[in-house]
Amino acid sequence: MKKFNKHLLTISLIAFLSACNSSKKDVDNKVSHNPSELYSEGNLAIRESKYKSAIKSFETIEREHPASPLAPEATVKKAYSFYLNDEFDDAIFTVEDFLKQYPSHHSVAYMYYLKALCYYDQIVDIGRDQQLTREALEALEEVVTRFPDSEYANDAKLKIDLAFNQLAGKEMNIGLSYLHKGNLIAALNRFKVVVSEYDTTIFVPEALYRMTEIYYSLGAIDQAKNYVSVLGYNYPNNKWFSKAYNLVESDINEPQTSITKRIISKIW
Repeated sequence: MKKFNKHLLTISLIAFLSACNSSKKDVDNKVSHNPSELYSEGNLAIRESKYKSAIKSFETIEREHPASPLAPEATVKKAYSFYLNDEFDDAIFTVEDFLKQYPSHHSVAYMYYLKALCYYDQIVDIGRDQQLTREALEALEEVVTRFPDSEYANDAKLKIDLAFNQLAGKEMNIGLSYLHKGNLIAALNRFKVVVSEYDTTIFVPEALYRMTEIYYSLGAIDQAKNYVSVLGYNYPNNKWFSKAYNLVESDINEPQTSITKRIISKIW
């Protein structure tokens, strides 16, 4: 019996040691990568366009090594990976979480810029809703305001101009649609928005010309001529000034109803 018990004890010990060894392997597998290795793996995955793998590596750093100096860097790279993978909502969420956790980090300016890019890259054509354009504009302006001397400010300014043109184009598109339908007052109001709110965009000369057309067709000759003067002063070599000038000078004796019909018919 004693011999049997000794044999049983030996078997139990072997089983126990095997279990311990297995547990040790599980632990070793879990923490086999230090933050630096994980960070390098994530960067390599980005270079190879394996963004899901990159995100996984950076999330492992965040989860298992939150006190590491590489933890905030991993969050930055994770946001960038989401952006590269066109997962814009996740990228924006990651950016906002980062800004709450690390408001004084050296990558704060970059993260504001990345957030702006997430909105900017989703801008759609002027025939569709421009909410994302407005959000992009707001985010880009925040970059310029908060970090005017950063390396991202100049590109943000360029994109602001492009976003402004996008919004102005939307207003022009709606105005032309109203004009085509003969709704002159609604069209006029849209063109006024272009001139007053988007006065640095490429659409201003055409907006002024369309306003000249509308006022002229309504018989408000003096107002029409005023807009021709504005065009001539600000855009003397622009085709829309030539068209406006020719309209006012050549059609002085034409009945107003005829002018309105002709203007509407020439829009499209």
